[in-house]
Amino acid sequence: MPHRKPPAAQSVALGANPERARHHNRRVVLETLRQHGRLGRSDIANLSRLTAQAVSNIVAELLEEGFLIELGRRRTARGQPPVEFALNADGGVSAGMEIAADHITTVLVDLTGEIRAQRVVPLPDISVEAVQALAAAELRRARATRGLPERLLGCGVVMPGPFDFEGTITVGSTALPGWTGRDVTALMSAALATSVTVENDATAAAVGEHLYGIGRNLRHFCLVYFGLGLGLGLMLGGEPYRGAFGNAGELGHVPVVPQGLPCICGRQGCLESYVSPSALQETLRQAGITQVDATAIAGLHAERHPAVLGWIAQAGPLLAPVLAMLENLFDPETIILGGGLPDSVIDALIAAVEPLPLSVARRDGRATPRLQRGTTGQLTAALGAAALPLLDAIAPRLVRNAAMAEPAPPAAPNSAAAS
Repeated sequence: MPHRKPPAAQSVALGANPERARHHNRRVVLETLRQHGRLGRSDIANLSRLTAQAVSNIVAELLEEGFLIELGRRRTARGQPPVEFALNADGGVSAGMEIAADHITTVLVDLTGEIRAQRVVPLPDISVEAVQALAAAELRRARATRGLPERLLGCGVVMPGPFDFEGTITVGSTALPGWTGRDVTALMSAALATSVTVENDATAAAVGEHLYGIGRNLRHFCLVYFGLGLGLGLMLGGEPYRGAFGNAGELGHVPVVPQGLPCICGRQGCLESYVSPSALQETLRQAGITQVDATAIAGLHAERHPAVLGWIAQAGPLLAPVLAMLENLFDPETIILGGGLPDSVIDALIAAVEPLPLSVARRDGRATPRLQRGTTGQLTAALGAAALPLLDAIAPRLVRNAAMAEPAPPAAPNSAAAS
């Protein structure tokens, strides 16, 4: 199914004119075109606050490297019409891969943000070797889609963490069994034969929703992510917030029920023991229903199965005060719910948390609802993963680690290996 871009964002990336910021300015030009579509050089200069000469030089470089295309002169009523440029949809694709507990989702996204291929397959074996083999096969199959650009810019891989900044899964309750202590970046780079960037699934989901979904026009939002457990992606000031070690947002382990259900983290009464896809699966298992995926859950909800309705009725009141806590902590424009649950179930869960408790977000004249469902569906994390290799080229504000050195610009088509 083709992916349609939302309207252009209200905010734009701003450039800096010193020569030492040249790589950043290249990214600014690409981001400005991504947001606004076809533009002339003067339009780009006005929106990015770069000088006309800087824009002219960068546009020439990006044309030569295949990242932009020239569209001809704009039709105007009078005067010399400007030549317009746009991102080259065939200038390359970025791969995004979500490795979940029971499936692998793979997407290929071009420079304009359009999904050019997507695949979802079951993951029966989560051992390192099995995941490597299946992931490599899925990337090959996705890249065999007819009409794709040859250049692969890299692959973003998202998994349940926690991680360190080098992409090694550290000891944690949500990590996939058998992966603790393993260097995911090295393992997946070897398997996929391309450069790999690793990210926490909830953070990647927030990036995906920001670039492609309902968060496109928002700079401050929280994304409650239903993955293996319950995670939180934070977009603050237009940038993903990761914390000191990349593991901010372990929302699922906030205690909500004193002396409650045991949690895999070793404590009792954690939120994800009650509000998560695994908690819903456990409720269904107790009702005699096993081996259900998101489609089956949607069907059960449509049939108003008492186990699904009962889970929603219990989960809503437990989630509500935690959402109000997020509002008081981060003062977001909105809180978005998304991930592995069906849209209909998320909508019902949103209804079940009403009325939300009093918080700093409760004010008259709100332009954005306090709580809403994401629009990128179950592709959210994979789309965010696909954005990771493009961050250096397209999204100058989405830096992964501010302490890292300025990366090199993306390679030109004739020098990049198409693996």
